[in-house]
Amino acid sequence: MKFAAIDVGSNAVRLLLARVEEESVQPVYEKVALLRMPIRLGEDAFPHKRISEEKAQQLIKTMTGFRHLMDAFEPTDYMACATSAMRESSNSREIVELIRKRSGIELSIISGKREAEIIYYNHVERLADDNNNACHMYVDVGGGSTEIIVFNEHRIMECRSFDIGSIRIQEGLVTRRDWEDMKLWVKHISSRYHPISTIGSGGNINFLFNMSKNKDGKPIEYNNLKKLYKFIYSFTIEQRISELRIRPDRADVIVHAAKIYLSVMKWSDTTEMFVPQMGLADGIIHMLYNKHKQTFV
Repeated sequence: MKFAAIDVGSNAVRLLLARVEEESVQPVYEKVALLRMPIRLGEDAFPHKRISEEKAQQLIKTMTGFRHLMDAFEPTDYMACATSAMRESSNSREIVELIRKRSGIELSIISGKREAEIIYYNHVERLADDNNNACHMYVDVGGGSTEIIVFNEHRIMECRSFDIGSIRIQEGLVTRRDWEDMKLWVKHISSRYHPISTIGSGGNINFLFNMSKNKDGKPIEYNNLKKLYKFIYSFTIEQRISELRIRPDRADVIVHAAKIYLSVMKWSDTTEMFVPQMGLADGIIHMLYNKHKQTFV
């Protein structure tokens, strides 16, 4: 079976094409292709509450291109979701309608809570099996928001979406009160479900994990992540691009994302973070597969 997922985020738009094989006891998920277009919708949405005509047209062209790729791939099903930037844009409904007319893609603008629920479909608790903690705190940092899910192997126990993201920080739109709100919540939750482990997702933590040279499946330690944060912070944005080979659309926001992960780890009193390199698009694939299985059982 083949499925497609589109994630219209605040810093980029992604198309994931995946195949699910059922020959073993557990279904095997194979990423066939992942395409990423660096369209920074949050740059318009967060300070101006409206997506510019230029970025709207870039998004429509990208979605039309994704439609052609999906037609060639012929998935069993697909789902397209838009998150924080589109949630806050006053003209998002108009853009959704234009995308539907031009490409035929039905784009859903989902809430932070729904975003967290879809991410949960990744079954990340299995990736932290080596950790004896009964509860896990999943931290997904995007350009406009941070979703935090607390769960065990059976269910989601707590879930919050905070308007703290890498682009929002870059634009100077995160207040001390915003940070304090997240800090108090994380401290309360981590003490309530102690001991707890942390799991991170998002393009920036994936990049930092790869930069750390950690082995897959092994967590990144707090002190190691802090050293990477300080190392990258010591470079100018231009140097990060030319010397560290960080993409221009990540070079300016990666330190802000790292600060969020480090803050959550500090507040939850955890010394390491698992990085399964899965996100919203992967969760969509898992959700579509589950939906398909239930339909044909």
